[in-house]
Amino acid sequence: MKTLTTAEEEIMQYLWALQEANVASIIDKMDMPKPAYNTVSTIIRILENKGFVGYRKEGRGHIYFPKVDRATYTAASAGKLASNYFKGSFKSMVSFFMEQEDLSVQDLEEILKEVNKD
Repeated sequence: MKTLTTAEEEIMQYLWALQEANVASIIDKMDMPKPAYNTVSTIIRILENKGFVGYRKEGRGHIYFPKVDRATYTAASAGKLASNYFKGSFKSMVSFFMEQEDLSVQDLEEILKEVNKD
């Protein structure tokens, strides 16, 4: 899976939350200072070229929607992080974050509950 820049990821976060939207709707959800319409439009086109976003015509404009779901991208990103920085070990990655974030026993129990849901 292709890597997204920080700006591309930000736009994808809004699109995942909205499910489908035109450029103006995405900008409306963004914090101040809001980026220029052309900036967001350009990023959307880049995401389309990378295969992350699709669109349908509606009137004179386009309605964009994610072609890659958030869970798929998250899994790929976590896998890449583990591979690049933790020799492919999710255990090492979790241990690192436990040390950095000073997780409590209750936090760990909640994580285990999430992991064991499936």
